[in-house]
Amino acid sequence: MHNDHHFINVSQLQVGIYVHLDLGWMDHPFTLSNFKVKDEEQISIIKKTGLTRLRYDPKRSDCQPLPLKVDAPSAEAIVDEDEDEPLEEATAINEDNTALRLKELHQAINVCERKFINTSNIARQVTRNILTDSKASIEQAALIVNDMVDTALMEGDVAVHALNGNRSSDANFVHPLNVTVLALLVAKSINISKEDARILGMAALFHDIGKAEISDKILLKKDPLTKSEQSHFEQHSEIGARMAQEVGLPVRIGKIIMQHHEYADGSGYPKHLRSEQTDPFARLIAIVNGYDNLCNPSNVALAKTPYEALAHMYASQRAKYDESLLKRLIKSLGIYPPGSIVQLSTGSYATVISVNPNKPLRPFVMLHDPLVFRHEPLVIDLREEPSITINACLRPSQLPADVLESLNPRKRVSYFIDVDLSISED
Repeated sequence: MHNDHHFINVSQLQVGIYVHLDLGWMDHPFTLSNFKVKDEEQISIIKKTGLTRLRYDPKRSDCQPLPLKVDAPSAEAIVDEDEDEPLEEATAINEDNTALRLKELHQAINVCERKFINTSNIARQVTRNILTDSKASIEQAALIVNDMVDTALMEGDVAVHALNGNRSSDANFVHPLNVTVLALLVAKSINISKEDARILGMAALFHDIGKAEISDKILLKKDPLTKSEQSHFEQHSEIGARMAQEVGLPVRIGKIIMQHHEYADGSGYPKHLRSEQTDPFARLIAIVNGYDNLCNPSNVALAKTPYEALAHMYASQRAKYDESLLKRLIKSLGIYPPGSIVQLSTGSYATVISVNPNKPLRPFVMLHDPLVFRHEPLVIDLREEPSITINACLRPSQLPADVLESLNPRKRVSYFIDVDLSISED
């Protein structure tokens, strides 16, 4: 933070000036109260706020203010006005705005977490009870899938969130829910009807129901499976398709469940089908299922970071997947996927908590700050901080001990889809 303050008349504003709006957070439509002006539309909006004088930062500006217009107050008048309003007061206003914005961001994240926990509990119940109470399970599943479909397809800007707050924990991790969220996120980027999205969502939520008949000894085994164990495990696709038929799920959902481990090059199971022989939704679920299994394996010691998982899939497993859908997943999650731990150009460490697919390089991050209590971490929107960039993506083992404790990364990454944070507060 710079201690010296500079002021200009609003008529001197131009693109490239870094401004501080000394207004209440609700008194302007911008995400933050300080930012670099990027276009004429922003200038027009600033002028409509009624501010005649603006505080600006020459060190963070790309250019000088415009010359003062003749009909504008003189420079002396601006200085006189400045003397009437002490710098301490202007600084206090800006700090109040920042505190309010941070509070609003935390509220939005908390709402998202509450929705996630409720949804994860229902997802766990419906996949567990699909055979014993199939009608109620399917109805409950349809409710949460419809809600996610409405969010994914009907909202203008959506974001995928990595849950890492006070309420959620590794206990809330539900693999089928992760697969559903990721599948619908990719579906938003393709031309898909609401009805098809519901089919995709239901198939994703129930894709592993066949594991109900697989031994826990195999499902929970941390060491590599033996050949006979692997053969038994692979039966879950066919078992799941049979179960889907028995409980009355649509035929196409059963087909997708059957094919969700088939690969584009024919190396999958159970029938070694190639890409053109499988349902497009099965190809999509195969990709997001593979991604989540890399991030969240049964043996957490083998887990890849979200960044590593996407890089591995593209570099080493591309032949297994529909390449156009794989590229859409990578674009949707961004170069720095939610859940990634990063080091910023400022030297600080942070966790990526949310990415809007339309701005994948500028995510929301939760900052490690030794001066801030862990229950109130600083959340910043990198879209509003153009001078800050991400320098590196790191593994938890690469972090200093105090940073690791502060960021408190989960062993398992849980995802949830919601409206973009910058929109949900407006």
